[in-house]
Amino acid sequence: MTNPADETPPSDIERHNMKMARKKQARDKIMASKTGEKGLIIVHTGKGKGKSSSAFGMVFRCIAHGLKTGVVQFIKGGMDTGERNLITTHFGDLCDFHTMGEGFTWETQDRERDVAAAMAAWEKAKELIRNPAYHMVLLDEINIALRYGYIDLGEVLSFLETEKPEMTHVVLTGRNAAEDLIEQADLVTEMTLIKHPFRSGIKAQIGVEF
Repeated sequence: MTNPADETPPSDIERHNMKMARKKQARDKIMASKTGEKGLIIVHTGKGKGKSSSAFGMVFRCIAHGLKTGVVQFIKGGMDTGERNLITTHFGDLCDFHTMGEGFTWETQDRERDVAAAMAAWEKAKELIRNPAYHMVLLDEINIALRYGYIDLGEVLSFLETEKPEMTHVVLTGRNAAEDLIEQADLVTEMTLIKHPFRSGIKAQIGVEF
C-alpha cells in the first residue's frame, strides 16, 4: 500500500490546471441550462462616460454580422461624431441613422421646440422598432428626454411591452434612467464616474468623446 507521505504534492501548475478544470466543468453546466433567446430591452445609464459608446459597440457588432439596425438620437444635434460619420458613409445599407435632437435643452432654451424634437424622434423610434426587419434599435439619450418630460414614460414602457417584436433588441441610453424602465429592462448597466479629465479643464476631444 502506498504511503501518502511518499506521494509528490501537485505543482503550482498542476493545482492551477485542476482548479481551471473544475471551473470549466461548473461553467459548462451553467451554460448548458441557458437555452432561451429573446429580444432584450437594454439600458445604459449612470454618470460615467461610455453609455453611448458601449451601445454603438453593439450596433457595430450587429453590422459585422450583417444584421439590420437603426439609431435614433434624441438629444445630440448637429455636431459630427465618428460613429455617425462611419455608419452613414460606409454602412448605410445596414443601419438607418436618424439624428433628431437639436442639442441639450440649455442650448436651445426653448422647451416647446425640445418637446417637438423629442416627440418626432419617438415617432421615428416606434416606426423602426415595429419593423421586425431590424435586429437592434438604439435610442440614444432617450433617458434625458424622459427625465425632462419631453416624452411620456408610461407610453414608452407600454409600447416596449406590447408592440416590440419578440426578437428585436432595443437599447436605451442616458443618465438618470427611470426606475420603472430599469425594472422592465432585461439588461441594465450603470456607468460609474470615478475620474474625468473635464474636471481638470480638459475639453471633449475627437476620438474619445465624439
